[in-house]
Amino acid sequence: MLKEKHIMKIAILGVGNLGYSIAVGILDKKKDMNCKALYLTKRNLSSIEHLGKLSVVKLTADNKRAVKYSDVVIIAVLPSQLKKVLEEIKDQVDPNNHTIISVATGREIEEIEAVLGQDVPIIRAMPNTAISVGESMTCLSGNALGNKNMTCAKSIFNALGQTLSIAEKHMQAATVICASGIAFWMRLIRATTQGAVQLGFHSNEAQKLSMQTCLGAAKLLIDSQSHPEQEIDKVTTPSGCTIEGLNEMEHNGLSSSLIQGLVASYQKINEI
Repeated sequence: MLKEKHIMKIAILGVGNLGYSIAVGILDKKKDMNCKALYLTKRNLSSIEHLGKLSVVKLTADNKRAVKYSDVVIIAVLPSQLKKVLEEIKDQVDPNNHTIISVATGREIEEIEAVLGQDVPIIRAMPNTAISVGESMTCLSGNALGNKNMTCAKSIFNALGQTLSIAEKHMQAATVICASGIAFWMRLIRATTQGAVQLGFHSNEAQKLSMQTCLGAAKLLIDSQSHPEQEIDKVTTPSGCTIEGLNEMEHNGLSSSLIQGLVASYQKINEI
C-alpha cells in the first residue's frame, strides 16, 4: 500500500479535457505530492507534445507501458472506453503495487472489479476542471482496499483543491454538483456579466466585476463557515436595492430553476 509520503509515479490513461486538467494540476503541485514521474497516454500525442518537454513527463500511446512503470493509475477515458482499457491493462496491474483511480463518469467500482478483481485497491474520483488551477472539489469513494489506501488519492487531489470522501451511492449527485456544477456557475457568471454590460460597463470590466464578486462570495463562506443567508442579511437593508433585486430574481424562479436544473441533470446522468 502507498503511504502519504511515498514518492509517486503516476499514470494518466486518456489525456482528454479532464485528463489534461489533472495533468496540469499535478505538474503544478508535483513537489507537494512527491511526484517522481508522470506518464501520459493518448492515441494522438501531438496535442500534448509540449508537456513531453518536461523532465518528469513521459508520453506514450501504450497504456500497458504507462501502467507497468507507475504505481498510481488514473483512468480518465470516456465511460464507453473504460472496459476496453481495463481489459488492455489488467495483466499489468499488480494488487500489491498499484492503486487504480477512475474518473470515468457513471462507471461503478464493481464494474472495475469485474475486470481487475476485488484484490486491487480501486478508488472512484470525481474532480472538476478547476483541478487545472488547483481549485477542484473532488469527491472520492473506494472499495475495501481502496478505502484503506485513500490517503494516496487524497494526497493527489488535496494538492489540487479539496476532497470529500462519500458513499459511492452519492457519486452521481456529486458529479452533478461538482463537475457539471462548473458549467452552471459559469453560466451564472455570464448572466451577471451581461447584466453589468446592460448597466453601462464594458464587457471586460463587467466580467472582472462578476468573477471577483463570485470568488469573494465563496471565500466569505469558506473563511467564516457561515450560512449564505447570514451573509445575505449583512448586505440587505430595509427597502434597499439588494432585497429588491433578490425578490425580483426569486419571483422569476432563480432558486427553483437552479434546483430543477440540478435534478434534471441528475436524472439524465442516471439514464446514461
